[in-house]
Amino acid sequence: MALPKRKISKQKTRSRRAHHALGKPNLVACKNCGSFIKPHRVCPTCGFYKDRVHHVFSKTVERG
Repeated sequence: MALPKRKISKQKTRSRRAHHALGKPNLVACKNCGSFIKPHRVCPTCGFYKDRVHHVFSKTVERG
């Protein structure tokens, strides 16, 4: 079974992981309400996508 010949240093490990960072999300403004959303998604605030209503939000009913 293969084993490492030497201990891998912190610098070598961290240098290898330098490219693993997450990128910033690309956000665009909704044409209807102006809130920031991811592109090609239905707006969670108003339900619009491509100048049409695609999602109608139902009213929440409180149970007591």
